[in-house]
Amino acid sequence: MINSRKIELLSPAKNVECGIEAINHGADAVYIGASRFGARAAAGNSLEDLERLVNYAHLYHARVYVTLNTILKDGELSDAEKLIWQLYRVGVDALIVQDFALLSLHLPPIPLHASTQMDNRTAEKVRFLKELGYKQAVLARELSLAQIRTIHQEVPDMPLEVFVHGALCVSYSGQCYASQYCFNRSANRGECAQFCRLPFDLLDASGRVMQHEKHLLSLKDMNRSDYLEQMLDAGVSSFKIEGRLKDQGYVKNVTAYYRKRLDAIFKRRPEFIRSSSGTEMLTFQPKLEKSFNRGFTDYFLEERKQDICSMHTPKAMGEEMGYVKEIRGNCLIVSGTHHFNNGDGVCYVDETGRLQGFRVNRVDQNKIYPLERLQIRPKTILYRNFDQEFERLLTKPSSTRKIHVEMSLTEIPDGFLLTMSDEDSRRVALPLRREKELARSPQTENLKTQLSKLGNTPFVADTVEVQLSQNYFIPSSELAEARRALVDKMLQARKICYAQELGGNISSKTSPYYGGMHLSYLANAMNERSVSFYLQHGASAVEPAFEKQPVKNAPVMFCKHCIRYMMGWCPSKQKGKSPWKEPYFLRSKDGKVFRLEFDCKYCQMKVYAAE
Repeated sequence: MINSRKIELLSPAKNVECGIEAINHGADAVYIGASRFGARAAAGNSLEDLERLVNYAHLYHARVYVTLNTILKDGELSDAEKLIWQLYRVGVDALIVQDFALLSLHLPPIPLHASTQMDNRTAEKVRFLKELGYKQAVLARELSLAQIRTIHQEVPDMPLEVFVHGALCVSYSGQCYASQYCFNRSANRGECAQFCRLPFDLLDASGRVMQHEKHLLSLKDMNRSDYLEQMLDAGVSSFKIEGRLKDQGYVKNVTAYYRKRLDAIFKRRPEFIRSSSGTEMLTFQPKLEKSFNRGFTDYFLEERKQDICSMHTPKAMGEEMGYVKEIRGNCLIVSGTHHFNNGDGVCYVDETGRLQGFRVNRVDQNKIYPLERLQIRPKTILYRNFDQEFERLLTKPSSTRKIHVEMSLTEIPDGFLLTMSDEDSRRVALPLRREKELARSPQTENLKTQLSKLGNTPFVADTVEVQLSQNYFIPSSELAEARRALVDKMLQARKICYAQELGGNISSKTSPYYGGMHLSYLANAMNERSVSFYLQHGASAVEPAFEKQPVKNAPVMFCKHCIRYMMGWCPSKQKGKSPWKEPYFLRSKDGKVFRLEFDCKYCQMKVYAAE
């Protein structure tokens, strides 16, 4: 017998409608913000909406995780505790958290997941989190397959959640203070101002401009769809799609795409199974390049690559469609294998390196007519960043999710018995007590047809068996009423029997994990309880969070992305030698200057707030 491992596809939801569509399109779990304390302050939801999402998700044995992954002020801890109890009472399955102060609160038995904001990079850190009582760890995006595998091998009983798709932060999560420094908006408190998407000049030590107004910190979007099986073998148990501010079309398309890819692997690898119930019936063919993206990268999953940055624009590039072959007046003759639609959004990089765009007014085979006259050159590559027809498909109902059942009609002494068994081996039965009456014509096929009419319910009948000793007649109206009552019984059974994981086993033991360390602002200690936590676990001293007490001349970003490597000048891994004098600086359009430091020992780039 194969010992199967349950695998979770985890999708984002900015609101309950997105969450429901994520479930409909194949998510095993969704993560969503509550009214406060989430790392996307603009994506909050009421308790009533969260309860509605929970009830819908649990029908399919899917889970709902709520993000409370900001660092908290002392005066906010009481409100956070109250909110956590409210979330527990409406049935939320787990909380994704950052602040260690939460461990000291009076919490209900709800599982806690360690947010990637906690900077989870090593097996030692994950083991520590496991010992504290966390039920799942969200690993840093920058880890390689080898590093993920090592963590799984050393802490095999800790479920590992790993990002698989979506926008990338250039700094290690939880270790970015640029928004706070520049705009007084803390990324650790849900108010990231997206400093990394801004254009910068790159200067050398003499002040010479090496790059002018390029988006040197803006990364392409993650796409690891070709590495799912390798990630499974490395120990990943939860595949996370980024995007709690994305719209329904994005959530539908990306979730459905990864669902299909994972299911294809599960068919070949029975040791892996999906962690929720049901099968999706799509009305469209999901394609990742159709949804918002800045170009794709697998990031550092296998090795460091040069082309992970989207230097020309932080906006969506979309899918490459071909190039301009010829220009005739206001008509572009395009060479390519893809077909444009009326209303498509198209973009291109002009001769100055700037992103330009236009809307298609009319298409005639390979001729496209923009709404306005363009200054564009032949051989310019065109990208479609808005597919009118595809988006129209996604504005309509685009998937239904059905739980497979088997139904039967048999006899009992005083009538008949209807039974339903679902794919999770739950069984309900309903007696239909009535006088047995022989029919004048064959009834078996009609009875099967009536019982299988489950159209608007979450169920679909794989088989319907009719096992009667004689050709009995049952009115269609009675059979329909009995079928509806049977469906209600199954819905109640699935709700009652939903296996909700319990948490609450928070360890009160102290440990020397921080081993006499003097912790800097990087510990993100915003409140006294988090300071006490660090001291209890071996720290010798704890400095306040950057948001509480800014630090002069300190790094405001810690990046695996390296501009020197991107330019081909890495002294450790590349042969190219820079013609420019170090140190290098980034200068924003408002005149702020940031010094770059290349830490080759740890293979990372630090961005300093220059004074």
